[in-house]
Amino acid sequence: MTGSPDAGTESASVAGPGVARPDPRVRDADASPIGLVGTGLMGSAIARRLLAQGRQVVAWNREPDALAPLLARGATTAASPRAVAEAAEIVLLCVLDIGAVGDCVRGADGIAAARGPALLIDLSTIDPAATRDLAAELCMANGAGWVDAPVSGGPPAAEAGTLTIMAGGEVADMERAAPVLAMLATNVTHMGPVGAGQTAKMINQALVGAGFVLMAEALAIAEASGIDAARVPACLAGGLADSALLAQVYPAMQARRFEPRLGYARQLDKDMRAVRTFAQGLGLDLPVVGAAADRFAAFVAAGHGMEDGRAITRLYDS
Repeated sequence: MTGSPDAGTESASVAGPGVARPDPRVRDADASPIGLVGTGLMGSAIARRLLAQGRQVVAWNREPDALAPLLARGATTAASPRAVAEAAEIVLLCVLDIGAVGDCVRGADGIAAARGPALLIDLSTIDPAATRDLAAELCMANGAGWVDAPVSGGPPAAEAGTLTIMAGGEVADMERAAPVLAMLATNVTHMGPVGAGQTAKMINQALVGAGFVLMAEALAIAEASGIDAARVPACLAGGLADSALLAQVYPAMQARRFEPRLGYARQLDKDMRAVRTFAQGLGLDLPVVGAAADRFAAFVAAGHGMEDGRAITRLYDS
């Protein structure tokens, strides 16, 4: 879920979670508020990171109760996505799916109805074609630029400022977004024009979703065989099977330790279905992706949609 920055990547050294010390390598002369639309698991972690870096944050969330912990840390709230956009030059959008992104942009009190902002950075995971359509609509409505910047790493990485971000957008918009993205990530890669970041995220989610299922099945083999399942990551470290999934996800599955949640199973279900549809649109038949998508669909259908995605290992518990 990580990669090496390309020549155009600006990385930042980071402080630990909650440390209110601005990163000395973040070169952002603009101290105006940063807007944030969506304060779920990931959005809240991003807000905490920005506040810890000394930035003002003005936020909106569909469920207002989710804003209370951020208010206690110094954030301010706005009445709508439009109000956020009118209070901030740069707005971050971090919501569940294309329906939510569309509502926040196109709605009566959406970002497109605002006098600004100068730039919208969409951290959500949605379809590349829909991203291009929404970006064009927003530009036509109020001239705002669009950078699609889906993230990988989960809330802990967001709060530590160590996310991986795959980005799409015009060069000028990427340059404007760079100081904000540098506060959140140590790996920001500009993959091409608007939509290219979302295409890269499709690949990321294919690897993550299929990887979670594979880790669950590897664990099932280990436990059924009678070996010490907890020792598998150390046993395989340094070999071709070694990976972040084996080192981080497998141990959580083996211990049945799924808190704090990295994300919801319903999100991976949504993303895996999107990957399969995207691949079909390219004329590709991807049976491994399809099988992993079916596993997540079964897990969510069994009532586990709000559990952590790593809990899919429960499908293999006898």
